Amino acid sequence: MSDTPVKQQSTAAFYGQAVASFAVAMIATAVGIYNLQADAWVRAFLAVAVLYLVTSAFTLAKIIRDRQEAGQIVSRVDQARLEKLLAEHDPFEKLG
Repeated sequence: MSDTPVKQQSTAAFYGQAVASFAVAMIATAVGIYNLQADAWVRAFLAVAVLYLVTSAFTLAKIIRDRQEAGQIVSRVDQARLEKLLAEHDPFEKLG
């Protein structure tokens, strides 16, 4: 009676779409910053800000995923303990 959750995998199409979307967004941003009518230091500042934003987004996504996985592990441990207690319990055992 063990309902172990199946780990969900992304499809190859979804993975490809995510990578392509990220590449298009980064290229569009780079072209926009490059063509911006501003001093070089302003463009450099914007480029560094975009890179910082991207790395922060990756870090945030990883932390959220790690917390979710840790919660699933704790839930599985609690479920295993409950199943063990229920398996060892004899409702017909006389008290006293």
